[in-house]
Amino acid sequence: QVQPVESGGRLVQAGGSLSLSCVLSGRIFTFRDYNMGWFRQAPGKEREFVAAITWDGQSPVYADSVAGRFTLSKDHRKETLSLQMTSLEPEDTAVYYCDAGGRWSGRYVPGGHWGQGTQVTVTS
Repeated sequence: QVQPVESGGRLVQAGGSLSLSCVLSGRIFTFRDYNMGWFRQAPGKEREFVAAITWDGQSPVYADSVAGRFTLSKDHRKETLSLQMTSLEPEDTAVYYCDAGGRWSGRYVPGGHWGQGTQVTVTS
């Protein structure tokens, strides 16, 4: 069973930048075959969609709350999904989870293969 492994989360000041990475372990298919996405969960809130990308690394989509600030990319050579985050706000504080194997049905529907998450904390 595919298992995402996230990294890169840390404490950062508001206005700063951060890059998260996700690799896949235990995968059945090649990295290229997976639609992938990022979700986040803040304390006391439900997990919410952040960004997702098609298996071929094209056409990333973003939540309105991060559009224009976050950039999602899928590097097939490095087999890494990267989320570049800029102009971070305290509201971005959350545990960020990588998902693999989702599908598209008007929106990105997660495949349910979650990693352990990586904590991002943005201080004001």
